[in-house]
Amino acid sequence: MTTGSVSPGGPVAAGHPLTPPFTDKVAVLVRDDLETWQRLNVTAFLVSGITAAHPELVGEPYRDGDGQAYLPLLGVPVLVFAGTAEALRTSRERALQRDLRLALYTREMFATGHDADNRAAVAAVSGADLDLVGLALHGPRNAVDKVLKGARLHP
Repeated sequence: MTTGSVSPGGPVAAGHPLTPPFTDKVAVLVRDDLETWQRLNVTAFLVSGITAAHPELVGEPYRDGDGQAYLPLLGVPVLVFAGTAEALRTSRERALQRDLRLALYTREMFATGHDADNRAAVAAVSGADLDLVGLALHGPRNAVDKVLKGARLHP
């Protein structure tokens, strides 16, 4: 077996999703008119959705030089973009046309207190009318780039 990098957890096979060069991309698009705390909150929630949907992207637990264990993280880069409300609507449509699954966050979710209320807030609005403030996706680099065309990297 050809290996890529070697970690304390053992060798990682070449072509494995956690071995560069990465053929897939994880990207988050947040509204550019949100407060800083909102952008951070939305990004964290959206990346948790990608992580839940793609456990194969999670690396091994970390361990410091003293042997203290820490939780594993996503083993791939996450690119964060900013865009307008229109850019989010367009990106949602493009992703759906390409059968790419999305994590989403709507403005109404800022006013809810837990997951069930978040899901109810989304379910109450048709997809085309969602007031999107963020979305995240994972897929082939080229497809993700086409979905996010026109968005800019978050400053």
